[in-house]
Amino acid sequence: MASAMILVFMPFACGYFFSYFYRTVNAVVAPYLRQDIGLGPADLGLMSAAYFLTFAACQIPLGLLLDRYGPRRVQGTLYCIAALGALLFAKGDSVTTLVLARAMIGFGVSGGLMAALKAIVMWFPLNRVAMVNGWYFAAGGVGALAATGPVDFAMQIMDWRQMFMLLAAVNLVVAALILLVAPEKPDSAATGSLGEQIREIGRIFSDPYFWRLTPLMFTCSAAYMAIQGLWAGPWLLEVDEFSQADTATHLTIMAVGMTVGVMGSGLFAAGLQRMGYSMAGVCGYAAFFSIIPMLLLVTDVVPSSYILWSFLGLVIVLTSLVFAALAHHFPVSQAARANTAANVLVFIMAFGYQWGIGWVIELWPVGADGSYPKVAYLWAFLATTATQVLAFVWFVWPTKGRLAHRD
Repeated sequence: MASAMILVFMPFACGYFFSYFYRTVNAVVAPYLRQDIGLGPADLGLMSAAYFLTFAACQIPLGLLLDRYGPRRVQGTLYCIAALGALLFAKGDSVTTLVLARAMIGFGVSGGLMAALKAIVMWFPLNRVAMVNGWYFAAGGVGALAATGPVDFAMQIMDWRQMFMLLAAVNLVVAALILLVAPEKPDSAATGSLGEQIREIGRIFSDPYFWRLTPLMFTCSAAYMAIQGLWAGPWLLEVDEFSQADTATHLTIMAVGMTVGVMGSGLFAAGLQRMGYSMAGVCGYAAFFSIIPMLLLVTDVVPSSYILWSFLGLVIVLTSLVFAALAHHFPVSQAARANTAANVLVFIMAFGYQWGIGWVIELWPVGADGSYPKVAYLWAFLATTATQVLAFVWFVWPTKGRLAHRD
């Protein structure tokens, strides 16, 4: 297992770091983009969401490629495209160019999680998958953390264009690391013709277990992506009226919470499994805890604080345990396709949330100071939370009101 951690886990974790960095960084650089290029909320939402749209569009073919050709070659190639997207973003001077660049970045990092989950299933024992997945998610949490306070500091010594040029160069290094270090595993490729593999995707999408669990993840995790990746920043600036420095600190605290949460998700799952709950039951509890901080935020029951935002980061991504549940349910030869089938739904929802929140906010008139009223953000976040509650109701409904069943 030690060699797998060094040769498999570490190279892919470096890539996932930047995948999450790109996903989150706009929450900090948004004010600079608004100032330099004149982007409004809807433009910001569309530009940021373009990452999620291309990311989602790649998921189904990505699953086929990963099961057929393995994660090393697929992931290494994709990260070269991410580097080109970062370079184009650095040169962008219009909404169209920035949207295209974000779309290229989304395409390039679309395998950041799925390729690693495939590699983890290939190289680690099944009973360690949830634990190793949690450690891997933590690499994304560190990337999200790096995209908050450190980026705000970096903006004092360089501009956003220089930062994205630097990111492009580092992306190429990560691509080379994956291609040169990560091993191939013989006899791990999916068997059968391409047509048979495509038909297996249809069977995954028609599986009742799949549809019972995935709505928990594609509402909770996708909402967190949209909020952490963009809308937490404007909320903290315009609703809570924090300074740019305080906003960056809150975003950092939220990213720390997320990192701790995903690292502990394996322990969370193991604890509930020892109590006799199946992975489906574990995912139900994860969704329950994920919804609580969103309800606290939109109802204003407790004041906005470091504690609330760190709690939001800590628990809302626990529904990523759905990936481990799918690994238990589907065979290894279908692992990438099952995960990407779920992930495409996550990123479609993330696109909808990130753009939709901006669209709802713009239903209210902008104030004299250039900001939008608190009620606009409240309604946008409330609509997001309502979808999470509906997904949880869908999960418990087949069990006649019980939170989770025991095997």
